[in-house]
Amino acid sequence: MTPGARVAAAIEIIDRIVDGTPAEQALTRWARGSRFAGSKDRAAIRDHVFDHLRHWRSDAVRGGGTSGRARMIGRLRGAGVDPSTMFDGQGHAPAALTDAERSAGSVPQERGDAVDLPDWLLPHFDVSLGGDADAAARALQDRAPVTLRVNTAIADVETVAGTLSAEGIETVPNPRATTALTVKTGARRVRLSNAYETGAVELQDAASQVAMAEVTGQGRALDFCAGGGGKALALAARGWDVTAHDADAERMRDLPARAARGTHRIAICTPDMVQGLTEFDVVLCDAPCSGAGTWRRAPEAKWRLTPKRLQSLVDLQADILDTAVDHVAPGGALYYATCSILNVENFQQIERFVERHPAWRCDEMWHWPVDGWGDGFFMARLLRA
Repeated sequence: MTPGARVAAAIEIIDRIVDGTPAEQALTRWARGSRFAGSKDRAAIRDHVFDHLRHWRSDAVRGGGTSGRARMIGRLRGAGVDPSTMFDGQGHAPAALTDAERSAGSVPQERGDAVDLPDWLLPHFDVSLGGDADAAARALQDRAPVTLRVNTAIADVETVAGTLSAEGIETVPNPRATTALTVKTGARRVRLSNAYETGAVELQDAASQVAMAEVTGQGRALDFCAGGGGKALALAARGWDVTAHDADAERMRDLPARAARGTHRIAICTPDMVQGLTEFDVVLCDAPCSGAGTWRRAPEAKWRLTPKRLQSLVDLQADILDTAVDHVAPGGALYYATCSILNVENFQQIERFVERHPAWRCDEMWHWPVDGWGDGFFMARLLRA
């Protein structure tokens, strides 16, 4: 496909998203109906769509409209590309720009347009981040780094970096975590690399890695909201005896195979088994959240979040903490984490927990910003007073 044809495909997909189709579903439907598109074409089209989702409001202003066509005109302008070089009507490229389209659009001036946030979220960013609010919002307009966690149970960082380089995957050490390598070139080769297939590396953001490094000591750990199991694997690599649980056991489907690949043994606790759980030295609650610190990776979530949905997540987080506390052994620690940068899910959630559980205190809090090295992340350690 030509560059213009890829833009035309992105327009078609964006129009479906505008009409309410979830982004992943719209991309899948297009790919199934376009068997002629190769893997590089699909990857490039996906990049167009996700780059626009990160700039949903600002691109509409730059393009002078809300259709897929106007939005892609805005995206090209935002990227410093003259739209007329793609909109030329040649082959399968979009039709040439009209005079009206050439004159339409402007530089985003309204704050929500400029930083690509829904207006109702702006106060949340201000309360949570103060003078850094707009910088965080603008960081979420960029693509996220691809970062690997080196499984130090079976490999060392320097050797893994050399092995990856030999396969065309160039990395640099990530300053957030000693186990982290950020991929600079060859990211799409990672899953086919020897290091990945042998369990020497896992894909994991540096913020998650450094958070797990703060869980000090060794003993029995319960990952209470394990999801795919990335943090359970990181704890196991550091010598913890890990049990993984999730309310949706299907999310943990791949965890046993990933654990075996990394030479770990992780016990799986399905929802029907949770009542029989004993007490653990550490209980980790990486709770469901808005994902505000990871919106670079899932930008559609930023636009689909509502005040009602945010409140339901806050309520769910509180319920999870109230349940998990019963699984902490005497002298143990309860860790609460989110990939959010919103106070209502982080600091305020901890304050409310301590109010409900006066026998507990917050021992320490950590938070990591959204930047070029990693996602936004929050974690607190709770101990019995």
